[in-house]
Amino acid sequence: MQKITVFKGDGIGPEITDCVLKILDAAGAELEYDIHNVGEAEYNAHGALIPQAAFDSFEQTKVLLKSPITTPIGKGFRSLNVTLREKYDLYANIRPAKSNPAVKTPFENVDIVTFRENTEDLYVGKEEKPDENTVIAYKIITRKASTRIIEDAFEYARKNHRKKVTCVHKANILKQSDGLFLDLFRQIAAGYPDIESDDKIVDNVAMQLVMRPQQFDILVMPNLYGDIISDLTSGLIGGLGLLPSCNLGAEYSMFEAVHGSAPDIAGKGIANPTALLWSACMMLEHLDQEEVAARIRAAVDQVLAEGTVRTPDLGGSSTSAQYTQAIIDHLH
Repeated sequence: MQKITVFKGDGIGPEITDCVLKILDAAGAELEYDIHNVGEAEYNAHGALIPQAAFDSFEQTKVLLKSPITTPIGKGFRSLNVTLREKYDLYANIRPAKSNPAVKTPFENVDIVTFRENTEDLYVGKEEKPDENTVIAYKIITRKASTRIIEDAFEYARKNHRKKVTCVHKANILKQSDGLFLDLFRQIAAGYPDIESDDKIVDNVAMQLVMRPQQFDILVMPNLYGDIISDLTSGLIGGLGLLPSCNLGAEYSMFEAVHGSAPDIAGKGIANPTALLWSACMMLEHLDQEEVAARIRAAVDQVLAEGTVRTPDLGGSSTSAQYTQAIIDHLH
């Protein structure tokens, strides 16, 4: 039995977490949960966005399933997601966007995996204000961080029988920072002659993704581009409610839905738990419970294909509980 840490988050976080844990249990996942409340509601109640006990749990289990967290705005807090990524060196953010035939979008047969470097670039949050009319932000790109995310993208391609890795950059303008990333990509690509490689400027990629997304397989890029482009890929498959993600480091791993805490629908019982559920499936695969993950994925596909039980974001009128139960029913 594998013990994992669970952060319930806030907004719709607790609701979708309960749905996902119920499905994991019904599917026979060999998991034990250490559950913690985190986020703005926890701060208002007890004075800490993430209690020390929650940090301690993650440091013990080294595996975290995290639902959306609200970072209070205007109170000087850094993003909790950025804090967790930096504290535990969760350097690789992996977001697979794959079309589901039952979810109609203008695009078919999309199957793109975005590898986003997770620890540097503009997300270090280092800014200076030399005068009242000027702000300078520091974009940091290092050889170490770039090398490991690029190598991970190629290793993933080889392991999963993917055909191509594309480097996304702006080296035509940022000749030193993105130039370093691109140079390293080309050097590393030479060591994988069995995998096709190319590079594209980020604005061109954005255009190409909404013209012919099928040309892309694996995308690897610095932090800021990865944040933007991966959200774009979610739009190709039906939205953030269908996009899972994981954040991997050498020692720790965190699995999360990339959408926000959606306070506008919190408590209404209509939130879609699919993104967090598919993130949990990525976690199961990481923990060598592939068979359980495959059964859950198949059950979700069947429910979506039938089309009678869907949450409002997918064009239906079902509650989160009804959707959850339908998935469980298809597990048996």
